[in-house]
Amino acid sequence: MQTELSRKLGVEYAVFGFTPFPAVAAAISRAGGFGVLGAVRYTAPDDLKRDLDWIEAHVDGKPYGLDVVMPAKKVEGVTEADVEAMIPEGHRQFVKDTLAQYGVPELAEGEASGWRITGWMEEVARTQLDVAFDYPIRLLANALGSPPADVIDRAHEQDVLVAALAGSARHARKHADAGIDIVVAQGYEAGGHTGEIASMVLTPEVVDAVAPLPVLAAGGIGSGQQIAAAFALGAQGVWLGSLWLTTTEAELPSPRLIEKLLAAGSDDTVRSRALTGKPARQLRTEWTDAWDDPQGPGALPMPLQGLLVADAVSRIQKYEVEPLLGTPVGQIVGRMTSERSVQAVFDDLTRGFERAVDRVNRIAGRSEEQ
Repeated sequence: MQTELSRKLGVEYAVFGFTPFPAVAAAISRAGGFGVLGAVRYTAPDDLKRDLDWIEAHVDGKPYGLDVVMPAKKVEGVTEADVEAMIPEGHRQFVKDTLAQYGVPELAEGEASGWRITGWMEEVARTQLDVAFDYPIRLLANALGSPPADVIDRAHEQDVLVAALAGSARHARKHADAGIDIVVAQGYEAGGHTGEIASMVLTPEVVDAVAPLPVLAAGGIGSGQQIAAAFALGAQGVWLGSLWLTTTEAELPSPRLIEKLLAAGSDDTVRSRALTGKPARQLRTEWTDAWDDPQGPGALPMPLQGLLVADAVSRIQKYEVEPLLGTPVGQIVGRMTSERSVQAVFDDLTRGFERAVDRVNRIAGRSEEQ
């Protein structure tokens, strides 16, 4: 499971694991993959510094990276308060009515929401980078396309590779023109923000569009057989996110949420704007159904929706209101049927990969004999 890219980064397996949890990121790197910590939830620089310190102490010297959510074009002078003021009162009332319908308690007086999508903002993302570039990260990935040109230049000056997610060959070519080093071809099956082209179609299209840049395949991948298929399609690695949510190192806030993930099938997710305002694949719940109902007000554009529902999501998670309880996750959730360590996941991936390669070799051998 090695490629030119994995050898360049000094990792044993060309498996890039995206996760919001420092313990998972470190475990992925220790297991021979490449852990990538999601930074979007870090609105305070000291919190990110604390967790990067922890990773440094637990990664055993193995390489790791950071994923940010940063717009390519800078928006000057816009604060979180400015964005909050744009939210219509009717949408605020819809949130209140929906939570009341399911009896969701209020947060305690003075208790702040633990979930706010503000990492997308220019000022927040740049503070994250100011912290991250003080650490020996080897990769900077951006979930909103190519980061600003000065960020790419700054990363390259520090010998940090830059990756950008793409949902189409057109997007991928724009990333290549912007000077990024790696394209993550994220298919329709993926958890979180994702486009409408399935991985089997998207991966080879992106590989051809940006050659010779390396491409990572993402979306619906959770087995060694699928990793072998991604390599066959031209990818130099895979980008896995959802698979780590049910690992023992993960820090999901709710036992009931873990139970829902373990019980879910691949058809129990939906691409909904309910969470952030952009289509994001997540568990289908009464919450997503309410926002997707044509009779409702409909989701607001990003980032208004994320700010609107921040407190609501915190309340739903804290009180484990099962009908509304969900999380971003891909269609691979149907294979996530038990809690396992990150190392156990890697053991399964490598065994599956070996079986798939052996199967193809046998087929190729028989073809030669004929």
